[in-house]
Amino acid sequence: MSGDIDIRIEGRAGRITLNRPQALNAATYQMCRAIDAALVAWASDDAVALVMIDAVGARAFCSGGDIQEMYDTGTAGDFDYGRRFWADEYRMNARMFGFPKPVVTFLQGYTMGGGVGIGCHGSHRIVCESSKIAMPECGIGLVPDVGGTLLLARAPGRLGEYLGVTAARMGPGDAVHAGFADYFVPEAGWNDLKTSLIASGDWEAVDRAAQTPPDSAMAARQNEIDSLFGGETLRDVMNMLVHRESDVAREALGMIAKNSPLAMACALELVHRARLRDDIVAALRNEYRFTFRAMEHGDFLEGIRAAIIDKDRQPAWRHDGPMDVPAVAVANMLRPLGADEWTP
Repeated sequence: MSGDIDIRIEGRAGRITLNRPQALNAATYQMCRAIDAALVAWASDDAVALVMIDAVGARAFCSGGDIQEMYDTGTAGDFDYGRRFWADEYRMNARMFGFPKPVVTFLQGYTMGGGVGIGCHGSHRIVCESSKIAMPECGIGLVPDVGGTLLLARAPGRLGEYLGVTAARMGPGDAVHAGFADYFVPEAGWNDLKTSLIASGDWEAVDRAAQTPPDSAMAARQNEIDSLFGGETLRDVMNMLVHRESDVAREALGMIAKNSPLAMACALELVHRARLRDDIVAALRNEYRFTFRAMEHGDFLEGIRAAIIDKDRQPAWRHDGPMDVPAVAVANMLRPLGADEWTP
């Protein structure tokens, strides 16, 4: 298969290469379906010792999902396309998370949103000098999804709440500290490592190639982040931030000011739920309750308009600010979907 994605078997490796560098390798619906089909086929294929996922271009592994068609269909009143996209994408994410063979991912440049669902559920997640990983969904009226709330919940202390609400970007050291990556391998050594993995199928080659990651600025700020983001609700977090004189608090308030209040309030609740039940299917099901409603009842379409379509960076969110989201609004976005509930 060629075009936007190249899927093949080379040597002992099942290879998936994202090939939309002009679009920062944003994942289309068809790409997600193709990845899922490959995982199904390779799980029981003895010729495949491991799966290796990489991407063309220096700027990004995968900057997220391709949301143009979601916007076009959603603004026309058709919410079913986006719901199908998310449901099938989440099934691929769950399959990646539970894949029975090693999955080695090479995460250069931007790995964000939907890219996290492709690159950060593997068993051997490699970052390099240029890696920038984030869950920036709240900035477009969505919540961290693709199983991202489980990754956030597993991060040390309250770092998951901080990352989910602020959309802060992690460098390579931060990503390893937060549990979004496992290994730091300088990019100059990637081609040799890939050649070794293809020839041998020996995933321990990653361990041998790994080096000590750069220091993590977020690790150095861990205690302050834990103190500021330990609240039960977004209002609790905001009360801590506005009354704390610190660089972390000031920077967090600046990032939060750009994001959808409803999405941030729901993201915080989703991370808490994922921490209580450490299960990928449960995390994806809760995320889908939000994304199912995001176009019709949330800020998603307005967020896309402001960030991607008109690019005016002036979204008209449903709530005036992060202190103004009532608990019932969060409950309504995250209540069960009945017959529409997501299933793996």
